[in-house]
Amino acid sequence: MTVRKARVAVLISGSGTNMAALLYASRQPDAPFEIVLVASNDPGAAGLALAGAEGTATFALSHRGMDRPAHDAAMDAAIREAGAQYVALAGYMRVLGSDIVRAWEGRMLNIHPSLLPKYRGLHTHRAAIEAGDSHAGCSVHLVTDELDAGEVLGQARVAVMPGDTEASLAERVRIAEHQLYPRVLAAYVSRPFDADWLVDKVRERAMAMPRAEETTSHGMPCFGIENGKKFAWVSVDRHGDGRIALLTKIGGPDEQAQLIENDPERYFRPAYFGDDWIAARLDLGDTDWDAVEGRIARSWRAVAPKKLTALMDAADPF
Repeated sequence: MTVRKARVAVLISGSGTNMAALLYASRQPDAPFEIVLVASNDPGAAGLALAGAEGTATFALSHRGMDRPAHDAAMDAAIREAGAQYVALAGYMRVLGSDIVRAWEGRMLNIHPSLLPKYRGLHTHRAAIEAGDSHAGCSVHLVTDELDAGEVLGQARVAVMPGDTEASLAERVRIAEHQLYPRVLAAYVSRPFDADWLVDKVRERAMAMPRAEETTSHGMPCFGIENGKKFAWVSVDRHGDGRIALLTKIGGPDEQAQLIENDPERYFRPAYFGDDWIAARLDLGDTDWDAVEGRIARSWRAVAPKKLTALMDAADPF
């Protein structure tokens, strides 16, 4: 199965050593991501020169004299112009506003020099030394409105040695950062193509339906109503087709034909399932999970006993 490389924009404010780690990691043969833009709020940031020398597109706009929303909007426009799907903050010292954070929810990562949730904000190495911690380290986390509070995706521990200063500890933590960030970013952007992760996402939604149960049918994860009909399957490389797809009920052959005609890359007719089923690929990297939830709910309703659907209809107003 050919996996498309995720397109990542990196935001920096200084030397860009973590950006460099990501950039060089992206050029390994098995890297699942590529760096399409390095952007900075400081036109003089040394990392911009490095990125440019390596042939990577750059963008710079000083935040001085601009309000936060206007600067964020300009950075966001540059990121989108580059075609980025993810944003990696790598020493970006400008606090981002709510609008841009929400716009990139679940697709913006940051690296922080502490073992979160310990020591959010600045002076993390000093805090670890003064607290007598045996280990400091770094964390990669998702960016949210609350500073350094998003889901932690990975961490690396670094021993605090006798006589350590902020500078000496920071130097070793930086080495750990350069190893951690590429690995965590690679794992995170690979999730939309990972069969186990995709099945789990479908399972979460399918099992939320009333009286749902999971079985294995024809070698595929299958979801049905207890002692009743099936409403969803997940096909994983079925018959060696190299695709991961959700199979659900639809209205009939006309709808099936229309879906396939409108988006033949995403939709196809599932073998042996008939004209009232559709297969929708989950492994294209842009799955709309709200739409998946709606498709599962519709399919469940198509096979559920009237007693169950009546209960659902009665509960809807509440």
